[in-house]
Amino acid sequence: MPWKKLPIKPLAYGLPGSILVALGAYKYGQYNALHNPPLNMFPNSSTTKLKSLQPPKYCRDLSSVIPEIAGIGVEVVSSKPEIEHHTSNDFTTHPPKHGEVPQYIVYPTSTEQVSRVLKICNRELVPVVPFSGGSSIEGNFHSTRRGIVVDTSRMNKVLAINDDDLDVVVQCGVNWQRLNEDLEPYGLMFGTDCGPSGLISGMIATNASGVNASRYGAMTANVISVTAVLADGTIVKTRQRPRKTSAGYNLTSLFVGSEGTLGIVTEAVVKVYPKPKSETVVVVQFPSISHATKTVAQVFRSGIQPSAIELLDANMVHCLNYGKYTNKPMLEVPTLFFKIGGINGTVVKESLKILQAITKQNEAASFQFAKNKQEQEELFSARKNALYAMTDWSRSEIDQDIRMWPTDIAVPLSKLSHVLTMINTWIKDSPFKSTIVAHAGDGNFHASIFYRPEQRDEAEKMVNKMVELGIVNDGTATGEHGIGNSKRKFLELELGEDTIGMMRKIKMALDPNRILNPDKVFKIDPNDEGLH
Repeated sequence: MPWKKLPIKPLAYGLPGSILVALGAYKYGQYNALHNPPLNMFPNSSTTKLKSLQPPKYCRDLSSVIPEIAGIGVEVVSSKPEIEHHTSNDFTTHPPKHGEVPQYIVYPTSTEQVSRVLKICNRELVPVVPFSGGSSIEGNFHSTRRGIVVDTSRMNKVLAINDDDLDVVVQCGVNWQRLNEDLEPYGLMFGTDCGPSGLISGMIATNASGVNASRYGAMTANVISVTAVLADGTIVKTRQRPRKTSAGYNLTSLFVGSEGTLGIVTEAVVKVYPKPKSETVVVVQFPSISHATKTVAQVFRSGIQPSAIELLDANMVHCLNYGKYTNKPMLEVPTLFFKIGGINGTVVKESLKILQAITKQNEAASFQFAKNKQEQEELFSARKNALYAMTDWSRSEIDQDIRMWPTDIAVPLSKLSHVLTMINTWIKDSPFKSTIVAHAGDGNFHASIFYRPEQRDEAEKMVNKMVELGIVNDGTATGEHGIGNSKRKFLELELGEDTIGMMRKIKMALDPNRILNPDKVFKIDPNDEGLH
């Protein structure tokens, strides 16, 4: 038999095991050398499994990097108060551990400066955590590697108000409330209204929502285009300003909700809306949560489009009464707050008639609506003051050092009553107190657990149990706060390993050195054994 026809298999069986291992390693190394990035960073598959990656390597000594960053004209600080401000807030439940806090805070003032900072960091393998308002609560901006924080809050200019097109161009550090002040002379408003300190880039990063989401949607429905800086400093703009386009991939939505793991958003084009010409606030109280949620479903089916539909449980109303946040005490029962708007008073009155008929069918105990602007503010201020009310009550009635663990779960509206009833039952059988505030219009709720420091682990178990209940009921672990580092395991439970692998593939494609907000949303280090 000619040599060239000899089968390979017998030859392989004849070789010693050590030679076979060496040959395989050589071939693997040779194959990797021909691939950029190599296979151990970017496997030849549609998804990237965590175990296929090598641990990331990061710069540990920034002494030679910081002078270069400072040399491009950005302010660099490292004081203890600055570091603390950029690693925690009042709702931090998973703070950075010892050895994880950032070493420096960097304050760029332009897209070009962000680009130059990231070029240096990518070259030197410096971990970078993007930071805006610092109000997120799932560890979204908490450092896990000893690198730098890029704080974009000083990029705070409204660049253009295109009132005829109903959009504005803003830098990433613009506060949404300040934007509404600038829009006031035009009779316009920004639809998404999260926490008062929220900045545009952070709101984009977490796909923030808020009270008005039932009418105007979350950030994903309000961002037309973003300008973002990728990990290697490349500046990209995802699209132009028209409301519709079929031009390529929807890269805008790729950045919305990515929590700074794919790039740093520096500018955005966002939608704005005409302010309602006429509006009122309605407060309706019900004998049970079920009666309230049935009302919400029927309101939507009726064709009415309230600007806001907020649900407070009986415990939350008790906190409002306790702190005297209303003109007169309210019944301590499940309560809905509606904002009803329209092009004129006649439209609003017709909507009120339909709403009142629906609530009557669902055994409403009371139906109160505002007759003027002052009454509107008085009625809805009870909802707006919910956080202050629960803080006052818990510190006075439970413990001065009480902690609060907010949750953020969303389920289909048809599941909301069942899930909230189950949670209330669990709370009654636990050592904890709780209040529920829900954006009932989109099935998103916050069941806040009050706990003493020594009860932290038990509180976390209760929170985990609630999140799992939401997921089992076709829901999500987060309706508006994001995953951060605190809900990574729930994301996999919700979407599955392959979907996370696809996300990881996208991450590795855009940020192969894994410098941008490491360890957030999902794991990027096979040595990462932590839940958080």
